[in-house]
Amino acid sequence: MSDLDPPSIAVFRQEAEDLLDQLENGLLDLETRPGDADLIATIFRALHTIKGSAAVFGLDRLSGFTHAVETVYNRVRGGEVAATPALIVATLAAKDHMRLLVAGETDDTGEPILASLTAAITSGGHSAATTTMAAPPAPSRTYRIRFKLPENAFAIGTDPALVIVELLALGHGRVVGADGSPKPLAETDERDYRRDWEVELTTTRPASDIEDVFLFIRDSTEIAIEPVASEAAKSAKSTEAVVKVGSGRIDDLIDRMGELVIADSRLRDLSQRRDDPELLAVAEEIERLTAGLRDVALGIRMVPIGALFARFRRPVHDLARDLGKEVHLVTSGEETEMDKAMVECLHDPLLHLIRNAVGHGIEDPATRRSRGKPEAGSVTLAAAHVGAEVLISITDDGSGLDCDRIRAKAVALGILAADAAPNEAEIAQFIFHPGFSTAATVSNISGRGVGLDVVKTSIEGLRGAIDVSTRLGLGTTITLRLPLTLAIIDGLLVRVGEQRYVIPMAMV
Repeated sequence: MSDLDPPSIAVFRQEAEDLLDQLENGLLDLETRPGDADLIATIFRALHTIKGSAAVFGLDRLSGFTHAVETVYNRVRGGEVAATPALIVATLAAKDHMRLLVAGETDDTGEPILASLTAAITSGGHSAATTTMAAPPAPSRTYRIRFKLPENAFAIGTDPALVIVELLALGHGRVVGADGSPKPLAETDERDYRRDWEVELTTTRPASDIEDVFLFIRDSTEIAIEPVASEAAKSAKSTEAVVKVGSGRIDDLIDRMGELVIADSRLRDLSQRRDDPELLAVAEEIERLTAGLRDVALGIRMVPIGALFARFRRPVHDLARDLGKEVHLVTSGEETEMDKAMVECLHDPLLHLIRNAVGHGIEDPATRRSRGKPEAGSVTLAAAHVGAEVLISITDDGSGLDCDRIRAKAVALGILAADAAPNEAEIAQFIFHPGFSTAATVSNISGRGVGLDVVKTSIEGLRGAIDVSTRLGLGTTITLRLPLTLAIIDGLLVRVGEQRYVIPMAMV
């Protein structure tokens, strides 16, 4: 990789990470819908794109490994073999190995993983159609694709003929120059080179598959993908240009925004003390503009929490399999927006709470049957805006917390007086005390009394709080109450004698 252009390999790795996430989500969905032709096509397309892009960058080990996995899913796509649970588990392991190859963190050939794939398709039967109804074919749509290549396209290895061939492989259509010239591609050479091209493509594939064709030239190529006919009227209003900006620049903008808010507060205070009507009017106008600019700047950092929620599907899947349980992860409120920095800080606390819900809360299938519950348990991850806060809840339909047992343990540890009478919500909070555990045995999931205290410390470090509600035998809900952002804190300015202080409004 040392011979590759660093910016180019960085783009490749970012795009490959997105495709690997798409691949993982597709595989997890396929486990519950093994005959879904669209899902199988999406998985195959992700593998095909990673393989081709890796070959372009000379990453032969990644390209060869992915090609072997792609070959398996070409057979699945053709109905030759079934998408069995064993095949999906093996493919998830293959995806993990591909991620290591993308990051350059391994030179392993991955032969054992490929052997497990072979074993899965050998023992898994032939056609998935024998046991599962295939999904109906997706409706076709026609897109008008216009692209303008850079002047040095041939010099950087971009051939419009290859781009168009890959586009037409997605369906059927026609090709003309943007100037209307009918000259066929075969007669195009460097001396008669056109940068502008137009393709009308009819396909059952989503627009994201069309975008993948331009995966590694999108930064240097002008691209417009528009649905035609009635579809254009439906979606043109929602079309919006997207500009990728580095997170460092956004952080710098927020820092300067914070300084501007402080300067605005000083100006407002000065204008009030000077008792100058003209200065006061200017200060009020600056305050109004600053508040609007602050809201816009903070909005740039807001991202939907759904991307974070999607990252927990794989841990739930793997942990449930290791424990011999069947657990479904249900999510809601994925469109809820939070500060990107907040979202990044929530991954580890949420992961630990979800692992506890699966490991502690959800019973094994036999126990659930004896209690009159479905064998499959559920963990619900939900988010919602409530006032100036975001509430994130983790709910399981498991055994619930035994408050009597927790109380007895708290008394034994000396953190609760024997004659104290806390309510259930207060008793439940003891599970976040350092070193607290009611587990009878130590395992790789629980029993050492570490983890939940770190969760509480992390959430309080984000100026948040944790609420717990539980019903024995029915389940537990843990709710995180968090601010929208940590970038700017609204405060109340007070004076004590000659000293001035700012008290966070959340504390007032």
